This record gives sequence, structure tokens and C-alpha cells, in this order.
Amino acid sequence: MRTTTGWQATDDGLRPTPIERRDLRPDDVAVRVDFCGVCHTDLHALNAHDGGLLVPGHEFTGVVTEVGPAVTRFAPGDPVAVGNIVDSCGKCVMCLGDQENYCAEFPTLTYGGKDRHDGTTTLGGYAREYVVREDFTYPLPASLDPAAAAPLLCAGITVWEPLRALNVGPGTQVAVAGLGGLGHLAVKFAVALGAEVTVLSRTPDKAADAAKLGARGLLVTTDEQQLAAAAHRFDVLIDTIAAPHDLKPYLGVVAVDGTLSHVGDLGTVTVDVMDLLLGRKKLSSSGSGGRAQTAAMLEFCGTHGITADVEVVPSRQVGTALDRLARNDVRYRFVLDLSDLDD
Repeated sequence: MRTTTGWQATDDGLRPTPIERRDLRPDDVAVRVDFCGVCHTDLHALNAHDGGLLVPGHEFTGVVTEVGPAVTRFAPGDPVAVGNIVDSCGKCVMCLGDQENYCAEFPTLTYGGKDRHDGTTTLGGYAREYVVREDFTYPLPASLDPAAAAPLLCAGITVWEPLRALNVGPGTQVAVAGLGGLGHLAVKFAVALGAEVTVLSRTPDKAADAAKLGARGLLVTTDEQQLAAAAHRFDVLIDTIAAPHDLKPYLGVVAVDGTLSHVGDLGTVTVDVMDLLLGRKKLSSSGSGGRAQTAAMLEFCGTHGITADVEVVPSRQVGTALDRLARNDVRYRFVLDLSDLDD
């Protein structure tokens, strides 16, 4: 085994702790983690922590430091990115169809998962090193700032997947509900894909932010007149709101044969079938992305210069970042600089 330092969950919060990484298998890549995004999933995992081994972090960028003997796509010094999935069975219908995120045996998650070979608990990217299979490691385009690119590997792929599955492009009317870590990237992607984009918000306060991101306008969902005027307007609505909410007003603005993709809150929803029936509307969801779509997203971002809007903080400020994230006090994603773990 090899040892690095990571931010491990304890009864007193996250503490820098020596953690073990496996010795490299033939198809493994060792990555020096430079930047790791702070995701709502990390917050949920920490709030639910019951004393088990937990190091959060599943959207990170860094540099290859060592490769196993069977690795062919990477060499030491290469900039890379790693997301929230680090393995899958590789043989089910989903994996063979480039949808490892829906692996029939469930994909191995970057943290809190179970290694498919030795059964150990996976420990995440709030650490200075990560060891990962070559197949789940992605080249980071040289044109992208590595800190601002880190959230692409979770927040980004979470919204990229439904946008591509729903064939968003020129002429598509897209609405994005919620302008947070997921939502601001959904706006950037949809605009770059050629769609006309509108942000949906409970207040008009984010109109200027929406415009800076490329949206054509902002619709205030608490304004009945605005909702009525937008009835059956949007071909695709990406709902990134990270809390339980009523879907009725959002379905009301979805066009005939349109789709509401619900990706922000993963809890139970109740839907009146009439809200779907009146317009043959569809309600869907999506989680992460397979290897092919993740690679395609990064290539697209490199071509179009798309990264997240981030606030980069030293990893020793992780507690403050998590507290502020819980209050939605960030525009739009915290990213940890892990270089201070060298100290």
C-alpha cells in the first residue's frame, strides 16, 4: 500500500489524516490531486456519516505521477480529470452501451464505494493522491483551467447527459430551473449547443447572472402572469433545484412532447398525471454519465472554453466551504486547492 494525506471524516469534522491507497495494478494511474470540487453530495454524505471510513470528493483534476505497466493512454506529467465513477462491471448491457453510470451491478463510486477487487472502501478526492483505473481517467484539455474544470466531472456531466440525450441544439427552447452549481453549467452548455435558454427562478435577483451566463431571459416562477405567458413554451426543462419542490408550475411551461429532466433533488416526487397528459409531457431524470459522454463533454468544454464559475479555497478551509455551501453562499462551486496538504 501507499500512503497519502486526506481529509477524513471524524466526530469532530474533517481532519487531515494519513490514508492508504492501493499499490498500482497493471491498468492503474496514480494522480496527484490538485483541485477537488465541493459537491452537495459531499455535504449529504458527511451529514449522514455514522463513524465509518469516509473521505469525500468526487470531481477532481490533477497530474499523473505514475502508471501501471498496462497503461497506454497516460504518462507521468499528463493533466487529467476524474469523476464520481471509478469502475463498473464492464459486461452488462449498460456498460457495453457506454452507460457505465447505470451499471447493472452498480458502478464503483469514487468514495463510499466498494473496490471490485479487494472489497475495500473507496476514499475520495479530498486528498493529495488518488489511484484509479486508466479507463475512468480522462485527459484534461490544455485550454481549461484545472481548478475551474474540476466541477465538470460531477456537476457538469450531470447536466450534460440529459442535454445530449434530449438532443438539445439550435432551435431548442431550454429552461433551467435553479442557478447553482448544476444550473449555471446547464445554462453554459445549452447556450454553447445553440439553444435559446431561459432561467427559472423564484425571484428576479439572478437576472444579471443569468444574462452573463448567456441566457436570453429569466422567468420568475412566483409570478403567475409570467408563468401563464410561458405555458407550453420549453422543449426541455432541466430542473437542478436541490430541495423538494412542487413540479406542477414547471411542468406547466413544458411544451407539447417536451421533457422535464429532474436532476437536482433525488427524493420522492408526486405528480398529477393530468400535468403530463395535457401535452404528452415527459418526466425524466439522469445521473452522472458514462465514459464516452464524459470524454465528449470534456472535449466540448475544451473547444468552447467552458468551465465552472468557482471560488478556490485552500483545503484547510473545507469546513468553512461546507458550511457556506449548506447556506447556498457560493457562486457557483467551491473548489479545494489540495496543495496545502504538502505541509
